[in-house]
Amino acid sequence: MLVVGQMSLIIAGERSGVGKTTVTLTLLASLCRRGAKVQSFKVGPDYIDPMFHHYVTGRPCRNLDPVLTSEAYVQRCFERHIQDCEYALVEGVMGLFDGVGQNHTSQLSTPSVDFASTSHIARLLDIPVVLVVDCSRLSGSVAAIAHGYCSFDPRIKIAGLVLNRVGSDRHLSLLKQALTPLEIPILGVMRRQDNITIPDRHLGLVPTSELSELDAVINRLADLGDICFDWHQLLPLLQSTSVPTHPSFLPTPQSPVRIAVARDQAFNFYYQDNLDLLQQLGAELVFWSPIADVQIPNNIQGMYFGGGFPEVFAPQLSGNNQVLNAVKNAILQGIPTIAECGGLMYLCEQILDFQGQGWSMVGVLPTIAEMGGRLTLGYRRAVALQNTFLVDAGTDIYGHEFHRSQLISPSPNPLFKTYRYDSEENLGFEGWYLPNLHASYVHQHWGENIELPKRFLEACLRNR
Repeated sequence: MLVVGQMSLIIAGERSGVGKTTVTLTLLASLCRRGAKVQSFKVGPDYIDPMFHHYVTGRPCRNLDPVLTSEAYVQRCFERHIQDCEYALVEGVMGLFDGVGQNHTSQLSTPSVDFASTSHIARLLDIPVVLVVDCSRLSGSVAAIAHGYCSFDPRIKIAGLVLNRVGSDRHLSLLKQALTPLEIPILGVMRRQDNITIPDRHLGLVPTSELSELDAVINRLADLGDICFDWHQLLPLLQSTSVPTHPSFLPTPQSPVRIAVARDQAFNFYYQDNLDLLQQLGAELVFWSPIADVQIPNNIQGMYFGGGFPEVFAPQLSGNNQVLNAVKNAILQGIPTIAECGGLMYLCEQILDFQGQGWSMVGVLPTIAEMGGRLTLGYRRAVALQNTFLVDAGTDIYGHEFHRSQLISPSPNPLFKTYRYDSEENLGFEGWYLPNLHASYVHQHWGENIELPKRFLEACLRNR
């Protein structure tokens, strides 16, 4: 028997690659065309899918990740951001029950093999799931898949199915015939689409800022959504119910601090919650482009370089000599700086692209970032090796790595000793440290550790 909840929906897949993002964007585009206020969320450490959500809804997408934050933070984040919207939609990660093993050194409260999975988030938030099934190579077997997912964990409320990549009317008839005995609602049917594509590359989808035809794609998705979903069943499930939020305890804001945040086509991997925390703590965020601007912002007390694709835009970054020199001088003069992943690469002497061509970068770090075929991916437990302006020696932090570059020369003064999140497997030393620089491949979400942005701003104040 299906039990349907009262608040929001999670779009889950029976495995990776079934079309979760396409289904989610189609729902968002169709809802927003109707003038609705929609808040979206993304399970996991993803940066690129939330960019597409934000582009469609006009509202920052929020990441729900209990590894990088905590179970309680996931609940607080969800409750806080659905308060002023009409509909709420969560895009899952991988397959419904695909999670990570729980780190035995952590204090996380739910011992389960599907920790941080879509099903885990559904249980935490007590909201129903719409299961997306790739039907391109299925007919009658769809019933076995649906039955298995609906019965595997009785705590999960399956609201219904979206049948994706249906080939023909005959194909759809076979699928419906197989599913009829299960009495599982079919909430949507999406046919195979050859005219709606979003290009991808080595780290996933190409970000929104690089897609000149994106408006046309979103319009086609909205057209598709108007006809492919059973809105009479979907709209009641999507309606967000206002709930009391947990109080948010933030310190009294510091004196105003101006932080230069690099944000353009090369640097755009930021968790919105991190930026919000900086502002709530008193920072004035000055967004700028290392590609297009001719100088760094004036009168700044700190710099923040997020991840992104500096390897794709290496020629433009390398050609902006005035900015390269200004960034190097600012760091050498003591301005506190955070550089994550792509930001770390930018501060190296060079980036070697996939063709092996070298491009000069800031040069404050005496090493070269070389692009390669091997993907470094996964959650990390990182133990601080020394006192820095962000962390004290011996402190554990949890983060995520996602890159295809490696540094040719190891750091003589590393920030962290890193481990796999779910084991004591030692992954070696990581990060580059200067008294005013924290440069690392490990992406951090500050939501559950407000001391990190607080200490960053305190360092900026001392420098001022």
